[in-house]
Amino acid sequence: MNYPIFFKTLPTITLQDPLSNFLGTFENGMVEFSYLDIVKSAGHSCPTVAGAYICTLKGLEALYRNEIPIRGNIMVSLKNDALEGVTGVIASVITQITGATEILGFKGINGNFARNNLMQFNAKIHADIEFKRLDTGKSVTVTYDPSSVPANPKQQAFMGKIMQGVATPEDKKEFAKLWQERVEAIFNNMDKVITIKS
Repeated sequence: MNYPIFFKTLPTITLQDPLSNFLGTFENGMVEFSYLDIVKSAGHSCPTVAGAYICTLKGLEALYRNEIPIRGNIMVSLKNDALEGVTGVIASVITQITGATEILGFKGINGNFARNNLMQFNAKIHADIEFKRLDTGKSVTVTYDPSSVPANPKQQAFMGKIMQGVATPEDKKEFAKLWQERVEAIFNNMDKVITIKS
């Protein structure tokens, strides 16, 4: 399986999952997610998937500081409706990492380890996403705006040719290259594309 080399250079997200520990899935419940893991699940790499990953990475760092985040102990609130724009894509990425779901997730064992009811949409927050610890009540908000990292002007032209069915194989290859170059640039400017507030 071949993919852009920069995927290998990106920071991973490590959490401790009590459910995984209880069921003997991972030793001590320690689980690590890479951007490649998320891309496999999403089926593609784009500014939205990258943004959701960055928001979760940086949001959990701010929320837990020097502690390891606890999977299943995080309430996630999203400002937008689940059916609006790319909100569903963003929510899916966050769910994969944190385990938080709205209603479809694991309902627990004897009242423990539940993952449903840990995500809500249409939240009254002044940011895109809020991450909240269930144990301490501490929360952080994250807003994502990749506009400071514009796409190469040629990208739109290549996309137009592809959509019209007139693109050559070389055009398609160049479009894909430029697309992933922007994703890489977004990762290289993480502090510019997100705003975190405690």
